[in-house]
Amino acid sequence: MNKTQIQLIASSVGVTTHQVQNTINLLEEGGTVPFIARYRKEATGSLDEVQILDIKEYFNKLKEADKRREAIIKAIEEQGKMTPELLTKLNNAYHLQELEDLYLPYKIKRKTRAVIAIEKGLEPLAKLIFEQKENNVSQKASGFLNDQVANIEEALQGARDIIAEWINENMDARNAVRKVFEREAVISSKVKKNKETDGIKYKDYFDFSEPLKKVPSHRLLAIRRGEEEGFLSVNVSPEEDNALGALDRIFLRGMQNAKEQVELAITDSYKRLMKPSIETEFANLSKEKADAEAIKIFAQNLRQLLLASPLGQKRVLAIDPGYRTGCKTVALDAQGNLLGDTVIYPFDKPAEAQDKILTFIEKYKIESIAIGNGTAGRETEDFIKKFVPMGASAVYAVSEQGASIYSASPIAREEFPDKDVTVRGAISIGRRLMDPLAELVKIDAKSIGVGQYQHDVDQSMLKSSLDSVVESCVNAVGVNLNTASKHLLSYVAGLGPAIAANIVKFRQENGAFTSRQQIKKVARLGDKAFEQCAGFLRIHDAKNPLDNSAVHPETYPVVEQMAKDLKCTVKDLMTSKELRTRLNLKEYISEKTGLLTLQDILKELEKPSRDPREQLTAFEFDPNVKKPEDLREGMVLPGIVTNITAFGCFVDVGVKQDGLVHISQLANQYVSDPNQVVKLQQHVQVRVVEVDLGRKRIALTMKGV
Repeated sequence: MNKTQIQLIASSVGVTTHQVQNTINLLEEGGTVPFIARYRKEATGSLDEVQILDIKEYFNKLKEADKRREAIIKAIEEQGKMTPELLTKLNNAYHLQELEDLYLPYKIKRKTRAVIAIEKGLEPLAKLIFEQKENNVSQKASGFLNDQVANIEEALQGARDIIAEWINENMDARNAVRKVFEREAVISSKVKKNKETDGIKYKDYFDFSEPLKKVPSHRLLAIRRGEEEGFLSVNVSPEEDNALGALDRIFLRGMQNAKEQVELAITDSYKRLMKPSIETEFANLSKEKADAEAIKIFAQNLRQLLLASPLGQKRVLAIDPGYRTGCKTVALDAQGNLLGDTVIYPFDKPAEAQDKILTFIEKYKIESIAIGNGTAGRETEDFIKKFVPMGASAVYAVSEQGASIYSASPIAREEFPDKDVTVRGAISIGRRLMDPLAELVKIDAKSIGVGQYQHDVDQSMLKSSLDSVVESCVNAVGVNLNTASKHLLSYVAGLGPAIAANIVKFRQENGAFTSRQQIKKVARLGDKAFEQCAGFLRIHDAKNPLDNSAVHPETYPVVEQMAKDLKCTVKDLMTSKELRTRLNLKEYISEKTGLLTLQDILKELEKPSRDPREQLTAFEFDPNVKKPEDLREGMVLPGIVTNITAFGCFVDVGVKQDGLVHISQLANQYVSDPNQVVKLQQHVQVRVVEVDLGRKRIALTMKGV
């Protein structure tokens, strides 16, 4: 990585070259993003995970460009066409587009019109015309007639074909047209013939146009989906005269007679060669941008869902509601282990159902109840609250999104091989209440249902982004080494699925871990993996209290020295605010440990192993509203935010169909990003604006509520 590349990354991310270089060095040494952000602040200058990820992504793009550059140089050298000037240009090109433009004239071509014309001996005529110093091109063309070129017009046409290809391969010309596209390109769509009925859901785009640079991501993805499904034809282009004008200014000069031929070649080059190529380029660029925006929204939603408030380690009764097949009911201990399961029929056999619930509550010492929010969820919740001895506040509605996917997955089969999918679904609902993060990591993030157009965006880009979010959340919360599943452990920095499985196996064979150092005995967990993961693993009741904190083992000696200087134990230091106030952190700065790290250590000593998630609060829907038909315009209702998109948020008001609060209805002032106003799972008050039962649409507002 040379200085120019480092500067490019620094400029793009908005940080210093020193920060970029140090971050890349840490990444190249095998550092993970959570570890670098948390434990290497001196080296990075306190860069956060987003900035480190941006550096990592830009760095990977430059490495891709380096590989492509090598391949292009090799291909041109094999043709014997490399020049010192071209080699310098290639070595100074750091973006794929620039490299491809430089390579375009040297690409092995199929038999194009220009190639055929060159074979007919018309290249000298093309050069003569392109110079525009000749005012009688017809006379010159007559000298190129042969058994393959029958007449003057055929000779001129062949020369224009050659010129058109030269224009298309000219980097300055392509960049000039790109600038016109950037400023003026319009995306337009029309319905395909006889597709009006089948494609009715795309009616808004049957005759649509909007400047490409202004079209929002959700609209562009909808148009592209309509095109993909065969209902819409889509075009991306600026005004043709403006694009041709940009080319004319580059190439037209000299004698009128020759200039007329070049002008014809410019028009042909643009329409036949350059426009289709650059239109595809801009269609791809706009799609990439829309993908990035949609993925960003999905990632924000996923982060909020994963960091939703946990109930904590309590004994839970979990119910997966249903009418005809009954409600699958399970009892879980404080660690989420299955204690017992049954089926109740509260709507057909209410007395029997009540008896079973009360028996389970007493037998398993149940502290809270989780009820899935799907079909029959509200009705089951109402039934339970009438007699539950712990009080209605101990009853929680839990999102079922993705629970069915988990229950049929290999993970669920491995965890509960003897139980059917319905029982597994109920277990998942209960565990989600106890710890949403630990349970949701078992489900493909795409299936959790908190994004927009997740099936239309670049899938590898989506997976990479969502995996980063899951990894970030898991490490932000920390993981109990002695109770975490292998699926949760696999997201801990430096581990992965294989080592996570080895940790669980070691735990099963040797009992609970008593210290962080002990995990070095786990198969394949070497020094680097230990360095990356140790600070994110927690051991409750460990002999060393620091093992249950975010203090990294590499800085234990620093904390021990602090305790020694204060003539107390490490535990005393963690429990006494008075002792900590006597510390002068500057006395502990060393080559290995800077002030930023020392400040983090002090914060952790104040609240060791603190959970960054908010405390769980119970929620109740309006008891008089249970189906869309119960809604009336003007009603003010409590609701829960279930999804956030670029155009607003969806709110569950307890009628089994979410309503939309459009971005314009989120607040009295202008809102550019819904995330500025709401977050997932937030409890809000909304007013009903419109109910369209036929189209199954509920419009809500938060203005003035």
